[in-house]
Amino acid sequence: MARAVVLDTETTGLDPQSGHRLIEVACVEIDDYIPTGRNFHRYIHPERDIDADAQRVHGISLESLKGKPKFNDPDVVDAFLEFVGDAPIVAHNAAFDRGFINHELARINRAILPEPQWIDTLALAKKRFPGMYNSLDSLCKRFKISLADRKLHGALIDASLLAQVYLELQGGRERGLELTQVVAVQAVAVAVQSAYGARPRPLPSRITDEERAAHDAFVSGVLKDKALWLKVAP
Repeated sequence: MARAVVLDTETTGLDPQSGHRLIEVACVEIDDYIPTGRNFHRYIHPERDIDADAQRVHGISLESLKGKPKFNDPDVVDAFLEFVGDAPIVAHNAAFDRGFINHELARINRAILPEPQWIDTLALAKKRFPGMYNSLDSLCKRFKISLADRKLHGALIDASLLAQVYLELQGGRERGLELTQVVAVQAVAVAVQSAYGARPRPLPSRITDEERAAHDAFVSGVLKDKALWLKVAP
């Protein structure tokens, strides 16, 4: 796997079919399961109230979204679609995030993001840990991923945590170590190539006149016309 996008959203409630809307979307780019440092993050004005239960989870109030763009703003929808492109989209309980994203896209007559493009880490976790709690919090604790910086749910921090969880679900830190080792080997190869490349000025010959004469006599007297030396020597 090469490039993928880890996504998380925050919303006004639980069901887009009931009129609930996106208020935050964040994406973390990964390459071979490792974050590249490129992120996408937007707060969005939902044009409606935020349910009290939802606000208690993410701490985002309607007042704090005053002046934020709507989803149909090019800086939101166009920038989001450009960032995602055709990369796989990794989400925890992907049906929830996909439902909200596609509902917003359909509202403005934009093509939805098809289900096969999405990877559900909740389904991956249930397969690996059947019968266990597999929330994002539970998986972070199971994989010893620090939650110290997470006071409330937020799309960007949750996407960053999920990127680490996804790495663990795909083989863990050993995979990251393997990738680091590959990079290190490549760096050494470049260093060796730089250190032992062709000399701009060849070293002077250290052969003596007597040694050269003895060699010439051996070639002409013993090897004669079968000497490979005669084919390569200047």
